[in-house]
Amino acid sequence: MMKFVRYFQNDTVNIGIFNKAETSVLNLKDIFAQKDCSTMQKVIENLTNEDIQRLQQSLQDESLFKTATKDIKILAPIERPIHDILCVGVNYSAHLEETKDRVANFKKDTNDAVYFGKRAIKILGTNDAVQGQFDVDSALDYEVELAVIIGKTGKNIKIEDVEDYIFGYSVFNDFSSRRLQKKHMQWFRGKSLDTYSAMGPVILHKSALPFPLKVDVKCTVNGELRQNSNTSLFLHDVPYIVSELSQGMTLEAGDIIATGTPSGVGMGYRPGKWLKKGDCVICEIPQIGKLINTIE
Repeated sequence: MMKFVRYFQNDTVNIGIFNKAETSVLNLKDIFAQKDCSTMQKVIENLTNEDIQRLQQSLQDESLFKTATKDIKILAPIERPIHDILCVGVNYSAHLEETKDRVANFKKDTNDAVYFGKRAIKILGTNDAVQGQFDVDSALDYEVELAVIIGKTGKNIKIEDVEDYIFGYSVFNDFSSRRLQKKHMQWFRGKSLDTYSAMGPVILHKSALPFPLKVDVKCTVNGELRQNSNTSLFLHDVPYIVSELSQGMTLEAGDIIATGTPSGVGMGYRPGKWLKKGDCVICEIPQIGKLINTIE
């Protein structure tokens, strides 16, 4: 499995890949001296299929991985997205039902996908602290999601061609202010407060997983398992989502699509289990890794 990691070492931010054991990192600059690999965005834009094959081969040579993981700080794979994050709402039937049950006047009368945007001037990485905006809204919630990272620009993409336009996958936590969502009758502001987006720890290259994806999606809060599902239960799968979003609307390399959260969010409990200062939230997709954030 090829995992792209953005990391900080010696006052410098680098992009690399983990070795198989994830104990060391290969800096992409050591392999592609003539390419701009300074940011994840540039890596997504610049690496060719031949470059990916070269990196796959490098996984067989441990001597290339010269930086120990213990000596780096892992950062969000993409810190500042090129556009607002594209999100899919109520994309698991169980979460749709808990939303209908807990949100007054929420209606969904068709089988069409629900899309919305999420603003993030900075995406947090694993082990970064969420700054709770409790003075704005005390009902802070968590949502574990599979993130799809677009690999090349496209429009009107056919369902059968979608995988060609994907770079890889990550774990996303769509932190949400529930009372703001209700107050404004839409989701944008309630989803977009500062530090309320987290992604990581890596981007797993698409070659590591069969397509369409069937991966477990889990979230624990202070060790309590709250969410536990599988993307095979999507109401709208990744090929459908990417293809439909691209109809009449250009998707660009580096775009992030958060594909929806399963049931078990704090809003779904009676009373609501809102996050508070000191809470530790761990979102996990086993093939990708664990995204760990604490609330401050």
